[in-house]
Amino acid sequence: MDDLESNFNLKIVLVSFKQCLNEKQEVLLDHYLAGWRGLVRFLNSLGAIFSFISKDVTTKLQIMERLRSGPQREHYSSLQSMVAYEVSHKLVDLERRSRHPDSGCRTVLRLHRALRWLQLFLEGLRTSPEDARTAVLCTESYNASLAAYHPWIIRRAVTVAFCTLPTRKVFLEAMNVGSTEQAVEMLGEALPFIEHVYNISQKLYAEHSLLDLP
Repeated sequence: MDDLESNFNLKIVLVSFKQCLNEKQEVLLDHYLAGWRGLVRFLNSLGAIFSFISKDVTTKLQIMERLRSGPQREHYSSLQSMVAYEVSHKLVDLERRSRHPDSGCRTVLRLHRALRWLQLFLEGLRTSPEDARTAVLCTESYNASLAAYHPWIIRRAVTVAFCTLPTRKVFLEAMNVGSTEQAVEMLGEALPFIEHVYNISQKLYAEHSLLDLP
């Protein structure tokens, strides 16, 4: 294990989502993307099983980082400013992907959906008994979030792959916050930060009818 991995701590990553929100309850994209980079490290530390998600997330992060460093970067400081800018300038493909296949709104929507899956899965790990089957927890979380947006062949492959997931104890130890009991306690403290960011993002997208972007 290299220094980068040994210094990894999921609590720091989850708490970073607390920093996503400013006093106006706006989602600051730099902190949001930083939190996701940490979540990708967590997923990758568990092996290739989650590569189908982490690779896609990494691609989305790269798109957003280009927008954050591009000529219109001031409009991409927060989720709210990005939505206002792209919607008002008609930079979002609302019905089918055409002129703006990699808009910020579409890209963050994909991250938003994946965040819901991970939030539900981590909450399942937190509240489940010691002998809970992680394959069941992960499948239930996937079915309640990402599955609706994947074709049948992907859903089938993913749920089969989940059968090879490590035990609940391995997941909790991979968080690098101490004992399994300490990991459970940490999740109870930190997961509400992700849920709050998710709920604010969900409300914003719903208000602008952006939840079903192609």
